[in-house]
Formats: sequence, structure tokens, C-alpha cells
Amino acid sequence: MEKITSVSVKSFRSHDKKEIKLHPQTTIIIGKNGIGKTSLIEALYTALQGKSFKGKDEELLKYNEKWWRVDVLFNDKTTRSTSFNSDLKTKQKEFYVNGKKTHRLLFKDKYPIVLFEPDTTQILYGSPSRRRDYIDSIISQIDSQYSKIQATYDKALRQRNSLLKQGVSDSIHYFPWDITLSEYGSSIIARRERIIKKINETIEDVYRSISKNKDSITISTDYTEEEYTNKKLFDDLSKYFNKDRIIKHTTVGPHRHDFNIYINNKPVATTASRGEARTIILALKFIETKIIEEIVEKKPIIILDDVYSELDDTRQRNLITSDNQYIITSTHPIEGLKNTKTINLNDK
Repeated sequence: MEKITSVSVKSFRSHDKKEIKLHPQTTIIIGKNGIGKTSLIEALYTALQGKSFKGKDEELLKYNEKWWRVDVLFNDKTTRSTSFNSDLKTKQKEFYVNGKKTHRLLFKDKYPIVLFEPDTTQILYGSPSRRRDYIDSIISQIDSQYSKIQATYDKALRQRNSLLKQGVSDSIHYFPWDITLSEYGSSIIARRERIIKKINETIEDVYRSISKNKDSITISTDYTEEEYTNKKLFDDLSKYFNKDRIIKHTTVGPHRHDFNIYINNKPVATTASRGEARTIILALKFIETKIIEEIVEKKPIIILDDVYSELDDTRQRNLITSDNQYIITSTHPIEGLKNTKTINLNDK
């Protein structure tokens, strides 16, 4: 089973040069706020997923530096390196997998990660785009074509919206973009729906196993099954064309969709307690881990960034139950976990 043994960073965020050795089960990184705990897991995420979950490439640079680099070593001696040089005209990262160089991390070379951070609760309370992004992040780790499908859809959407903002009135100019949006949009919707259905199959049982109660949990979407089809999307783009011209952006398609989570038939966003919300997020992350593992046949690395201490004892005990590799960051030492290694950044 693949495990990360070390992560090394140079000129990354607040770190000049730093290497950490990871435990095959659980590594706890502790330190005061602002010392660089999150930067280390951001570096790991960037090296294994191809991009940061927080910032753009140039934002990852240590102050007054021109380049940064991240090196990751696995227990089977596999190596991953990612670097960025702001002086290069291309502004592209360079990836090395066992010494082989590319400018884009291929799907086959990505390693799955499940991330739980304080901002994760925005899946419940944030805008629809946060929920769409969450589902898309799962799909992109299990479907090699999804990023290309999204990129094609987004490009067509930008082109159509540009015409709307320019006030172009002749519908013939929109036809090629409507064709692309309906084709790729229906593909996005169908993929999202498959994941949402899969989550719905087990979320109630997983939630109850953590909370030890009988609350009901369901997820519903704000679109209907007929909207999965290419024809339905194309017809809607034509139907709402005049409305789109008035408000100058495209009002139908997967970029407008949302899904909502209910607890005991009431919206989580307005009725759930803090503890219930945390438990729902944990349940989602458990299911996300299982889905990714089943499809890609790799155990995702689970990263818990400054959230473990916010869970009560019951939720803490239910969190680390598998043989995945865990990385936990905290401002304070964590007691009671077996098979762990603690890295104290305050000691540097």
C-alpha cells in the first residue's frame, strides 16, 4: 500500500526550506497560528493534485523569492516533484513523476486526497457554487475526462456571455455555443447526478453511525431528470434567450444548479446545530473517501486542517477508523490517538 514518507518544500509560502517525515498511519503537525502548518499540507496537495486548494501559483511564493519547489517521496521510492519559476514566460509549473517531466499533472499521476478544513462547512452554508465545486472535486478525482468536459463548457459559456454583454441580438451567432453548452452541460449534469445519488444511498446510515441517533438525512437537487438531456438544455437556452439578453448572462445550465441537504426534512443551512453540521460534513467526507477508493483503487490521503480539536470525543473516535494515511494540523497537542507521530513546528 502506497504511503508518503516525506514532504520537502523550498521557498513555499512562509517556509524557506522545510522537510517533514510522515508516519504511515497518522501524522500530527502542531504549531501556533501563522507558523506554516497549512502551507505544508497545501504544498503536498499541490504536488499530488496539480494545483493548490487555496491560491494561485505565484501566491505560493515566499516573499521576495522567484521560485518554489515541493518534493514528495513514497514508501515504494516513487518520487513526485513540483516547481514554479515566476521568471519563466510561460508561468507554468513543472511536474516530475519519477524524473519524467510534464507541464500538466496527468490524471494517472494524480494521487487522491480528501481534505477537511474549516472552510469545508461552506458546503452547507455557502453559495451554490461551493456545493457544485464540492461535487465537481469528487468527480475530477475519479473521472479522467471531467476536467476537459468542464473546461470546454466553461469556454463556451464565456463566449456566449460575451455576446450577451455586447448586446448581439441575432440568435444565429449563439447557435454554435448553444450546441456546445447543451452537449457538455448535459454530460456534467449526468455525472453530478450519479455522484449525488451515490451519496444519498449511504449518507443517512453513515451519519447515524457517527451521531448515534435516528435523524434522517437526504440530499435533493433543484433540477429535474429531464434536464440531463442534450435536447432539454438546448431548448431551454433558446427559450430563455430573450431573458438572457436583458440581464446579459446565461441563466440556464449546470453552472446555475444547486443541491440542498435536509435533516429531518428541514434545510440543514437554517436548522442544523453546529454539532449536526459537523457530523454531516464528516459523513460526506467518509463517503467521498469510499467513492474515490472504489473507483481509482487507491486509498486517499485524508487531511484534517485545524478541525480535529473542534470535534467532540465521540466524533474524534469515529473519525480515524480506517487504514488510510492521515495528516492532522492543530494548534495544540492531540492525545489519545494510536500509531501517530507529532511534528511540533514551534520547536524550529
